[in-house]
Amino acid sequence: MTPQLSLHEEVASALAAGDPVVALESTILSHGLPPGRNLDVARRLEKVVRDGGAVPATIAVLDGVPLIGLTGEQLERVCAPGADLDKLSLRDIGPAVGLGRSGATTVASTAALAAAAGIGMFATGGLGGVHQGAALSWDVSADLGVLAKVPTTVVCSGVKSVLDIAATLELLETNSVPVLGYRTGEFPAFYLRSSGFEVPWRVDDAAQAAAVIAAHRAHAESGVLLANPIPEASEMDKELHDRLLAEGLELLKSQGVHGKDVTPVLLEHFHTASGGVSLDANEALVLSNAELATEVAVALAGNAA
Repeated sequence: MTPQLSLHEEVASALAAGDPVVALESTILSHGLPPGRNLDVARRLEKVVRDGGAVPATIAVLDGVPLIGLTGEQLERVCAPGADLDKLSLRDIGPAVGLGRSGATTVASTAALAAAAGIGMFATGGLGGVHQGAALSWDVSADLGVLAKVPTTVVCSGVKSVLDIAATLELLETNSVPVLGYRTGEFPAFYLRSSGFEVPWRVDDAAQAAAVIAAHRAHAESGVLLANPIPEASEMDKELHDRLLAEGLELLKSQGVHGKDVTPVLLEHFHTASGGVSLDANEALVLSNAELATEVAVALAGNAA
């Protein structure tokens, strides 16, 4: 653990006792959900983790301090209308800390900060990946590079269908990151349960996932990706999804949007043009991922006891 991290007392106590802890990111709250709903989801995520027998550790940087676990007041600050938090990937943590800035952590920075604090389990919505046209633009999410270097298990609903999913899976393989499908042999595509691409390994319960993760940690230093499809009842209609995606891609092209701005713009289009359907889907999948991450974290803690 680095001396610059500030651990919530509950998180520090749990880690010292070997109790299960689940990291949660803050970008989904500050940049992915509208004010009001974001705070409700933040509280529900933490409740899901607690109800499952683990301690939640929502991560953010406030006033230049990386916080591992937030107080109720800090959570409200992250979710407040007009909070104007920076979006912090791992490359941005140093500048934010050095300049005393405040920001919400992405998958890359949350995974890295969680690992630095000694937390090995992290639940999020979707992973970043290789963007279409990356052979020319080199537009590849930092999430993939971080997973190659830190032993964090990321539980997510795959990647968004706008990405080059085949290339994303190839890069994960190159970086020695195992991809596990939870009760599925197909890699999920966020709003959709299947992207049409296979996963190399399947697990059917938390105990199997925990066994794989523990074995991987004994042989490699990279992370693990546990892909959990969106609950069937919350999956977006395929026709609606494809129409919104086509519109979103045209919007990105017309506005010249690229890099880290792609996801927020696409999400905003999905949210507004779907009449809230995508918001419901987003909420359902991230809550499902938090529940699964908690089950696996509890199983891992039991194995280590």
